[in-house]
Amino acid sequence: MRKPTTNRPATILLTALAPVSWGTTYAVTTEFLPADRPLFTGMMRALPAGLVLLGLARVLPRGVWWGKAAVLGALNIGAFFPLLFLSAYRLPGGMAAVVGSVGPLIVVGLSAVLLGQRPTARSVLTGLVAAFGVSLVVLRAAGALDAVGVLAALAATASMSAGTVLTKRWGRPEGVGPLALTAWQLTAGGLLIAPLALLVEGAPPALDGRAVGGYLYLALANTAVAYWLWFRGIGRLTATQVTFLGPLSPLTAAVVGWAALGQALTPVQLAGMALAFGATVAGQLGVRQPTVGRTFGPAGGKEATEALRGVPRAL
Repeated sequence: MRKPTTNRPATILLTALAPVSWGTTYAVTTEFLPADRPLFTGMMRALPAGLVLLGLARVLPRGVWWGKAAVLGALNIGAFFPLLFLSAYRLPGGMAAVVGSVGPLIVVGLSAVLLGQRPTARSVLTGLVAAFGVSLVVLRAAGALDAVGVLAALAATASMSAGTVLTKRWGRPEGVGPLALTAWQLTAGGLLIAPLALLVEGAPPALDGRAVGGYLYLALANTAVAYWLWFRGIGRLTATQVTFLGPLSPLTAAVVGWAALGQALTPVQLAGMALAFGATVAGQLGVRQPTVGRTFGPAGGKEATEALRGVPRAL
């Protein structure tokens, strides 16, 4: 068996493209999409992307993986997307990013419980520095707090963090690549959101050309491609490495706000960007891939071996 490619720079860079893409979500949501439709927007982001990838992968889950795909789809997509958009609609610009920046700390804690990875002082300190740096970046955007928005942002962060760790713990079925795993989760998550969107928000809103373009971007580049890269990275890197790429999302959002929306960046924000980016880099260094037994538990078996083996070269 090949040794795991824990610190391959190319893998890290490709995985980093996912949170960079997600950093554009807030601007697209506020500038192009209909307001106050978090469930519909979450469905439109997930379900078309999942169906496209499912058509490309042409592989369905088997056995216990029907249940596992449903759980991962609910955590990473079905719960995460609506909560994310709800927080984006109800919180000032970057405040959701501040709440979301605690994700690495949640993953460090869950990794200790589910993956047997003992937290280190370095990982905790790096997570705190990342969160502090992000808070400096979005400090100017912080206004009056909306309790529902804050709770939604916290729940979204916890859901995605749990999904990331479970994705690492369960790996993938033998012979199944990250494209199929991504398709299963996006489809399951989208199907979970669809009836809730109809029940809670009613009929779909009328869409103009800007909204159609925004949803196409979210479904294809921001979701189908980005999540494929994300789950590909989870298979090759540790859960901690992957989640420490998360601060790239609010940093990208700040850059997009400056470049496309005319928002100024102060010296304090630039210092925060430097701190958060430094923490992101530090989170990729000196990480050891845990052994199969400790990472996946006693039932890991072939799924654990496959997850550590990496992605087939054809993908």
